[in-house]
Amino acid sequence: MPSLRPALAALLLIMGIATGASAASETQTFEVPKGARPHDVAPTLDGKVWYTAQGQGALGILDPATGKVRQVPLGKGSAPHGVIAGPDGAAWITDGGQNAIVRVDPRTDKVDVWPLPTESGRANLNTAVFDRSGILWFTGQNGVYGRFDPKSGAMLVRKAPRGTGPYGITATPDGAVYYASLAGNHIARIDPATAEATVIEPPTKEQGARRIWSDSKGNLWVSEWNVGQLSRYSPATREWKVWPLPGRNPSAYAVYVDDRDMVWVSDWGSNAVLRFDPATERFTPFPNSANNADVRQLLGRPGEVWVPESGLDRIRVIRTGTTG
Repeated sequence: MPSLRPALAALLLIMGIATGASAASETQTFEVPKGARPHDVAPTLDGKVWYTAQGQGALGILDPATGKVRQVPLGKGSAPHGVIAGPDGAAWITDGGQNAIVRVDPRTDKVDVWPLPTESGRANLNTAVFDRSGILWFTGQNGVYGRFDPKSGAMLVRKAPRGTGPYGITATPDGAVYYASLAGNHIARIDPATAEATVIEPPTKEQGARRIWSDSKGNLWVSEWNVGQLSRYSPATREWKVWPLPGRNPSAYAVYVDDRDMVWVSDWGSNAVLRFDPATERFTPFPNSANNADVRQLLGRPGEVWVPESGLDRIRVIRTGTTG
């Protein structure tokens, strides 16, 4: 009903949601094999998009130009969680099922597997990031974090302070590494030289810090699952700022900062991905393709944000109309 549109727009602005998302962007949805349950995605420099097919123990490769999808099996018992593009151009995967770090060469589909040390136990591997020196850092929700050197094959696994919870992980432009602890309700800084982790307390108790991402200035953005908030921590000033997500019963799962320092967060409460503009402090909603999309991670490249809809066996792209 056209007569309701001005009132609806006013209501959205009162709630802190910006309108006009469709005018500034477009979306496209791609189907992946039924039962794949795409958990994480990683767009690559050659235009392809990798995803972890957690339900089928494989690395998925989507060609957005054609819509074609193929999957590379990772090994017996595989249940991959995170995937990122390494400096070598390969896909690097945290595989909770194999309790291992896995590498896939996209040119040959060769799969290399490095199991965690036996004494480390089952890590429930989560996500990984490369630092400036090419070392891979990773988290495990069962209370560990660690590093892997692709050149030497050396692996170190450490017990996390406060035990279970390490989840999302990020590296800042100055070379520091931070992770978020969902069950531990904090973030932590890893010293790359000593591998020691130092706890940093968010201002909201029992917030459920789930994922974490650095912007271009080294500020850390955190999705707070338990309380439905987006928060920012500045290591330079040690100051926090918090923004509740709009709407009823928000649950902030994934967070990602794009090349323009716009912040993206997936909200399970509204079944949408929200873009947050730090300059205006407004949220813009991008509804998911259907109910129960269960978006667990976000990643992008200039002009694009990629959204794995794990509950729907779909992958969606939000094209922002810019190229960085």
